[in-house]
Amino acid sequence: ALLRDLAGRGKPLIGICLGMQLLFEKSHEYGEHAGLGLICGEVRPLAPVLAPGAKVPHMGWDYVTVERPDDPLVAGLEAEPRFYFVHSYHAVLDDPADALMTCDYGYPFPAAVRRGNVWGTQFHPEKSHRFGMCLIGNFVKEA
Repeated sequence: ALLRDLAGRGKPLIGICLGMQLLFEKSHEYGEHAGLGLICGEVRPLAPVLAPGAKVPHMGWDYVTVERPDDPLVAGLEAEPRFYFVHSYHAVLDDPADALMTCDYGYPFPAAVRRGNVWGTQFHPEKSHRFGMCLIGNFVKEA
């Protein structure tokens, strides 16, 4: 309730990895569970949408495509950014405009999202060297 209240009052909020997944309306991890409902959509397993033989979890460095280059979270991010991922679930957005970055792991999925003052990253910026430091620095400026 506190996070929803703060977000509702315009306080910048970021969720990282599982934290991003909690921002959605629901998740299908070990059954169906309600999320915070700050971003419209749900979280589903990666395995059914990947090509046969693709490894789950998606783990390691991967390139992302910035979908909203005017967003302050990606300001100053160098071309062809890459981030460190460790996840077995992915977000399915109700509104594709909420995708800030996408990644293709044999299946395109939102790597980062934004709705209003709420951001989320499926990757770990804290483990993503200069790319992550840029992103975290940008969020601190916004907060």
